[in-house]
Amino acid sequence: MAAYDKADLERRMRGAVESLKHDLSGLRTGRASTTLLDPITVEVYGAQMPLNQVATVSAPEPRLLTVQVWDRANVGPTDKAIRSAGLGLNPIVDGQNIRLPIPDLTEERRKELAKLASQYAEKARVAARNVRRDGNDALKVDEKKGVYSEDERKRHENEVQKLTDATIADIDSAASAKEKEILGK
Repeated sequence: MAAYDKADLERRMRGAVESLKHDLSGLRTGRASTTLLDPITVEVYGAQMPLNQVATVSAPEPRLLTVQVWDRANVGPTDKAIRSAGLGLNPIVDGQNIRLPIPDLTEERRKELAKLASQYAEKARVAARNVRRDGNDALKVDEKKGVYSEDERKRHENEVQKLTDATIADIDSAASAKEKEILGK
């Protein structure tokens, strides 16, 4: 049985790209996006719960998010969690609703977010390269076991490299699109 599994490598590389896209979606641009609040957890009922499990988040306007808290007792903890999340948002409590006006981004904050986007992209590139290394290591082990000849191993290594190049191109395009969006270009 061969240790080299091209489908597994493709799945893991896709995972690196999907993870990057999820990380980038949480970065705030100038528009209200419900994914902005995804990383927030609220302490309710003695446990930390994701915000989307205690409230409904919506974006009724381009520069406003609303959080409809289901249980009136959780409004205070939800407000506190949003304030302490470090997103620069100032919640306005209105009964069981919390309104979050999205302030304009300063140039300095835009540059910080663009830098963060490129850090996320670099993390994804490293993950893709690690998958490539694992694939190439598996091919060398298979060659030693006699599963593949040297020529077959090299052909498969070329496939792995093409897969890595395509994945890194996807990562770069996702990151540059997000940076353009953040910097407003």
